[in-house]
Amino acid sequence: MELTLNTPELRGRVENALDNIRPYLAADGGNVKILEITEEGILKIELLGACGSCPMSAMTLKAGIEESVRKSVPEISKVEAVNLTALP
Repeated sequence: MELTLNTPELRGRVENALDNIRPYLAADGGNVKILEITEEGILKIELLGACGSCPMSAMTLKAGIEESVRKSVPEISKVEAVNLTALP
């Protein structure tokens, strides 16, 4: 039996995990949107609003978003922001 990670149930659990941190993102004028959950368990997101251009986005992604999602949804192995620009 093939394991598929991109199910409505899993997506709902990821949304719930993101809902836990959305108030903190919104307080700074930002948000996050799920783009894709790959078969390898990688969650691809888009940082919205102020989060898309904030110099602290990399820290927010790792310390906030990824930690919250992986704690609530262990099937997710990694979180990637498609619009995150690398810091110099």
